Amino acid sequence: MTAEPTFDSLGVPERLCRVLADRGIATPFPIQTSTLPDTLAGRDVLGRGKTGSGKTLAFSIPLVARLAGNTRRPSRPAGLVLAPTRELATQITAVIEPLAAALGMTVTTIFGGVSQARQVSALRAGVDIVVACPGRLEDLMKQRLVTLDAVQVTVLDEADHMADLGFLPGVTRILAATPTGGQRLLFSATLDNGVDKLVNRFLSKPVTHSVDEIDAPPVAMTHHVFHVSGAQEKTQLVHRLASGTGRRILFMRTKHQARKLAKQLTDAGVPSVDLHGNLSQPARDRNLAAFSSGDARVLVATDIAARGVHVDDVELVVHVDPPVEHKAYLHRSGRTARAGSAGDVVTVVLPEQRRDTQQLLRKAGITAQPQQVRADSESVLELVGEIAPHQEPPVRPTTPAPVRAGGNGGGRRGSGGSHRGGSGAHRGVGGSNGRPAGSGGGSRRGGGPRKPRSGYGRAQASS
Repeated sequence: MTAEPTFDSLGVPERLCRVLADRGIATPFPIQTSTLPDTLAGRDVLGRGKTGSGKTLAFSIPLVARLAGNTRRPSRPAGLVLAPTRELATQITAVIEPLAAALGMTVTTIFGGVSQARQVSALRAGVDIVVACPGRLEDLMKQRLVTLDAVQVTVLDEADHMADLGFLPGVTRILAATPTGGQRLLFSATLDNGVDKLVNRFLSKPVTHSVDEIDAPPVAMTHHVFHVSGAQEKTQLVHRLASGTGRRILFMRTKHQARKLAKQLTDAGVPSVDLHGNLSQPARDRNLAAFSSGDARVLVATDIAARGVHVDDVELVVHVDPPVEHKAYLHRSGRTARAGSAGDVVTVVLPEQRRDTQQLLRKAGITAQPQQVRADSESVLELVGEIAPHQEPPVRPTTPAPVRAGGNGGGRRGSGGSHRGGSGAHRGVGGSNGRPAGSGGGSRRGGGPRKPRSGYGRAQASS
């Protein structure tokens, strides 16, 4: 009988093995077992594995190990990791930092949406490893604030997502600025949309390691398809699915609906935060930290979170709005059942969405018998499990409505004082018509009531 591999037996330096052990990481995942002998030996590697397979640690270990003893130079990093999103870059840094610290090395993260001053200061002070998003890194390169001519190891994570976001031209320019003799590690779920061209141009005799079928859902993931009869039933079902005790992520199609649902759930006693492209970077970080720490049990997100968020112990993913493509379904669903843990995935389907959703699931390789349900159906209650205690929403500051001469209060477009409705639902400001904040009862332009929406899944704008 062959002994189960350990990090030590795979050639990981002792000091890094101790760091892993201290963090409760004792046994390598399959992608780590297969790639570490080659990456630690300095070979170029193409790693293919679906989300949650452990690839971040698979490239972080050799990145740090191979740069041990490197002479630190201002604005000239020796290690570079490219990531498609700010969230993913931040989380990669969190994995690398304890390993790097054990060997006296420093790491900094570079992305847009925030002032570059702190990032530039870190570079000038000297940094061993940079984890970056392509846009901001190129900006700093053009300003000659960072140079890549000393990079010895380059990692490209989630290259297929880079391609989906249109980053490949920038990635190509960045890779071309690194020395040709350096080690390059590329991790990707697929080789679509030009990723294969990156491999052919920049990887030298790469060793390919594929762990399981890329588009296959994890074995520990259970899929449920819940049909509802209409928008009201859908709203009730979504609130029930959100009410359990564990972490859960609810996916919406639009930024507006994600923000709206997070507020509705919080007001209903289910602490929730939103994550979408309209948030500033500090707001994204704050909301993601609240979800990671458990201060918020529910994350309501658009597809921005399908790839870039890696949070442990998410027990349920709900496709409140079914995605358009099967790849998006698999990436969204991959936020649960990670690292060997079990998880459930629910797709909520309105009558007019049934045919499209059936085709979507077939392309994704998902077999799940649809169930016609209500919020109080036995199958729903069994899935949700214990209901978490009601938590009073935080008190939102109120601002008195301005008083206009000749009027009895309120804004110019209706009695509520807001051009988007008297309730001031988004900002939690009560209207002058006496309705409580968040009631949605204000008029749009001072006339009739706002036309009711027919459900979360109705909005057509993309995120």
